[in-house]
Amino acid sequence: MPELRKDPVLGRWIIIAKERGKRPTDFIIEKSESKGGFCPLCPGNEKTTPAEVLRYSSTSHPPNTPGWDLRVVPNKYPALVIEGDLDKEGDGLYDKMNGIGAHEVIIETPNHNESFVQLPPERMINVFLSYRERLVDLSRDHRFKYVMVFKNYGRGAGASLEHSHSQLVAMPILPRMIVSELAGSLSYYRYKERCVFCDIIRQETKQEIRVVCQNDHFLCITPYAPRSPFEMWILPKYHSSSYIEQDTRSFQALTAIFTESMLRLDNCIPNVPYNFVLHTSPLRSEPLEHYHWHFEIMPKLTKIAGFEWGTGFYINPTPPEEAAKYLRKLDY
Repeated sequence: MPELRKDPVLGRWIIIAKERGKRPTDFIIEKSESKGGFCPLCPGNEKTTPAEVLRYSSTSHPPNTPGWDLRVVPNKYPALVIEGDLDKEGDGLYDKMNGIGAHEVIIETPNHNESFVQLPPERMINVFLSYRERLVDLSRDHRFKYVMVFKNYGRGAGASLEHSHSQLVAMPILPRMIVSELAGSLSYYRYKERCVFCDIIRQETKQEIRVVCQNDHFLCITPYAPRSPFEMWILPKYHSSSYIEQDTRSFQALTAIFTESMLRLDNCIPNVPYNFVLHTSPLRSEPLEHYHWHFEIMPKLTKIAGFEWGTGFYINPTPPEEAAKYLRKLDY
């Protein structure tokens, strides 16, 4: 029989359609063929992107030239632009403001054919360090309230360029998802005087049925009410509301668990397109006792159609307990 499951943070209901019972082998994904041709993110083409705002390199080279290990550049076609004022105004019952923000591309590797999961540890650490560095820098601009960091991998997940990269968008407003998470976790904290994410970590490590992998600092789980088959969350085991608070040792452990989690997913469902998103506290906020930063990894295996759009419910044909079992038993 199908199950309705409630997300303990957002109060969002998910339908686990057990009778559809999809195994990893039921998701056949053809590998995307390389388009070839010109790539603006490859070394030698630095002049075709806006000037870099961050560069990591093991050798000494001038800015905007080859020799880099990681570059961060403004998006050439930004969703929001950094120049100008917000100019908030009303239009009758409606509200609007200028599209002020920042939209940047984190070019994770100089190697065109190297995927995120193939990055050696030192370069993946650079990716996570660059997220923190850009968050710190953009937090100095008081027009911005939140920075969303995300990665789209594969055409099915919205990636428009093959070269491995992630993105960030700084916004003058809080995204609705973050507002809902903050409100839901605060409501839980006021009732139980505990962080809901810390309680999730305690219960999942005790039950172990939805644990994918873990190390001393981080836990990877398939959440109790997942929107997508094989959805995974990576959470720090210690309480922390802001990604900015992480130290170098933490980034090493984050790299280790991210690598293991993504390799398990890739071995389970080869070539799967996915999105991952960093959920962290708003810019310049004080440490929050009720909120817990984390990554959410969403494989793109089901379609969002009329029922989902009309109800806000998601239908997931693979119970998270089964997904975790498949992911755990695979070599990586």
